[in-house]
Amino acid sequence: MDNQIVMILIAGCLCVSRRVFLWTRASNSANIKGNNKRAIAMLKPAHFSLLILLLGSVQAAAQTDVLFIGNSFTYGWGSPVRHYRADTVTDLNSEGIGGVPALFKSFADQAGVDYKVYLETRGGAGIDFHLANKLGVIGRRPWDQVVMHGYSTLDADEAGNPDKLVQTVAEMTEFLRNKNADVEVYLTSTWSRADQTYLPDRPWTGQPIEQMALDVRAGYDLAAAAPNVAAVNGVGEAWSRAMALGIADPNPYDGIEADKVDLWTYDHYHASHYGYYLEALVVFGNLTGLDPRSLSENECSAYELGMSRNQVRMLQQAAFDQLESENRVTANPLELPRPVAAQRCN
Repeated sequence: MDNQIVMILIAGCLCVSRRVFLWTRASNSANIKGNNKRAIAMLKPAHFSLLILLLGSVQAAAQTDVLFIGNSFTYGWGSPVRHYRADTVTDLNSEGIGGVPALFKSFADQAGVDYKVYLETRGGAGIDFHLANKLGVIGRRPWDQVVMHGYSTLDADEAGNPDKLVQTVAEMTEFLRNKNADVEVYLTSTWSRADQTYLPDRPWTGQPIEQMALDVRAGYDLAAAAPNVAAVNGVGEAWSRAMALGIADPNPYDGIEADKVDLWTYDHYHASHYGYYLEALVVFGNLTGLDPRSLSENECSAYELGMSRNQVRMLQQAAFDQLESENRVTANPLELPRPVAAQRCN
């Protein structure tokens, strides 16, 4: 009987996938019921020792390697996010970028989720650039997860046309699958550009500010038909939700209202640190399945970037609302101790 139990323990531990591991980190241990309790009651002290050892091995093996492929919307152009905590991530182009990947890494560390984060970025580039010039860098190793996006208007030459995005996503996912058949690809659907909406003679001139984000999302939904695409990061829609919640001003051209943030930087095109922070929250929730609100209003990266607790709370809520609407997360805060006051990251 003892040998049977030991074998069950070993087999069970070896079958634990990375997704189950993430789920258990987010779940409350008080949910052990019924048969689980009876199974635990059968274990002897020696079995517990072996279980702890094996689970420790599973945890060590559960590190996830994630690669971010993108452009200035990933590396944080026009904001302090660009070089933020660059020493915590690996820039495959050796340009000292932290960006959204470094924010994601900070969130993962605070949540107790083991990620090793890499990035490969080029300003103004779509996925076609990376296919033509960077496969040698991207293909140096297999990846567990890949986060990527194309040009902000879907096509640099024909705004709103998703054809190039659909084609290049399919080609890139095929390349990634040849390195790891189980790779999970996440597509980041970006935000409405104020300059494309409020200035004259632009593709979205005169339309509601949320419309560009919806059109961009429609293109990414088409591209998501490619094999191994796990989900779309609805960043643009989270921006629209932040505006609807009253934390973000929808029009930077007529001045920023009191008690609201500007999600765009000074060119009304790229994001401010608030906008990139919201982007990172959505990516974090989508990849891990964890409620971004569980990071708390005292989340340390927001503190280092100079945000107020109310701003953090509202941006986390916007991210959660978008993720929940797509059934990507549930309201299940992490059972981890949180700082009673905002402080710098470790």
